[in-house]
Amino acid sequence: MQGFFTKKRLTPFQTIVLGFAAVILSGALILMLPISSASGRITPFHEALFTSTSSVCVTGLVVHDTGSYWSNFGQSVILLLIQVGGLGVITVAASFAILSGRKISLLQRSTMQEAFSAPKVGGIVRLTGFILKCTFTIELIGALLMMPVFIRDNGSSGIFMAFFHSISAFCNAGFDIMGRTGASFSSLTTYRSNPLINTVIILLIIIGGLGFLTWEDIYTNRHHFKRYRMQSKVIFTMTGILVIFPALFYFFCDLTELPTGERIAASLFQSVTPRTAGFNTYDLTKLSGVGKSLMIVLMLIGGAPGSTAGGMKTTTIAVLFSNTISVFRRQEEPHLFARRIDNQVVRYASTILIIYAFLFTIGGLLISAIDDLPIGSCLFETASAVGTVGLSQGITPSLSTPSLVILMILMFLGRVGGLTLIFAAISRKNPTVSKLPQERITVG
Repeated sequence: MQGFFTKKRLTPFQTIVLGFAAVILSGALILMLPISSASGRITPFHEALFTSTSSVCVTGLVVHDTGSYWSNFGQSVILLLIQVGGLGVITVAASFAILSGRKISLLQRSTMQEAFSAPKVGGIVRLTGFILKCTFTIELIGALLMMPVFIRDNGSSGIFMAFFHSISAFCNAGFDIMGRTGASFSSLTTYRSNPLINTVIILLIIIGGLGFLTWEDIYTNRHHFKRYRMQSKVIFTMTGILVIFPALFYFFCDLTELPTGERIAASLFQSVTPRTAGFNTYDLTKLSGVGKSLMIVLMLIGGAPGSTAGGMKTTTIAVLFSNTISVFRRQEEPHLFARRIDNQVVRYASTILIIYAFLFTIGGLLISAIDDLPIGSCLFETASAVGTVGLSQGITPSLSTPSLVILMILMFLGRVGGLTLIFAAISRKNPTVSKLPQERITVG
């Protein structure tokens, strides 16, 4: 590699895909080492690869309890992989290049633009510095806020636990190390009634899922909402809708056995965490069929573009809804916040929806057939994987190797993005401009 890009003229999309793959493989090889496991044994390659993929793709699905199976070294490696995956491989590589004083070429800036989902190349280096400062500051504040609780419950190891869960929450990873002192695979259920932990984790998840460009809008325009980019306005609106309405559903329909205080906190938490965070403070197997289905929808939607979150993205759903409304109103183009939306964006949004629906459905069917498991549980798991969420019905540790491979593929596709992978595979320098004859076809 030359700097953080290869000497070959790879497209930005190819660079992003290969960068993620390289980090995943490196992480897997390190996690295989005896020093990485608490027992001092070598971890099988497919299990180490699954854990590394889940970490870099900030998913949170695991085959071993993170807190009890991995050693302090192994947990530190997982945390580093989460941080790299949350920021993005290109962001981390670019940061080292900037800190070393190396000049960033136009091609490299173009790759950084694709990684951030930035609208233009100009100012991309400055944006990288801004992202790093905000990320580390927010993660530090989150750790310091949670530290007193974790130290009270776990002694000096609570310091590491505070940083681990702060970074995991901000990066929307969903990894936890509660298995150190409690039950395996318990996530944050022991802190369901703790208002501080609930509030801090929820805020970290939401902030991480808003997107880097939205942070810049907040920093630049403060409380002047009218000056925000249309994209930022859409993200805020969709985030509010996707937090409030599911929380109301869980409060009134699914978590009725909890005391009022816990019920409010748990409802809000279960509304926020499916949008790619992966923590839970309630036993998800106790949710109703409708509650689980709602969670699947939230997992597939995910967070904002250019954020630590995965999924189809809130803007994708907003564009599709806007396009539907424009059809009902017989308008030529969809629009949001008094701004027209380009038809190519609508095409991309439709493609993304079909890709995620296809991957989610086919993956679930294959796992159900391979391991002879209920289709509902398998679809929940595949939605969690392709949405890079990490919530589970508890079947992942018992899956066969072929099913784990399917989940790894879904996690990877979910993190790099379906369109990114397609553009990386079929990118052409000279796309055709010729057009075939047009003919009408009836739909609906």
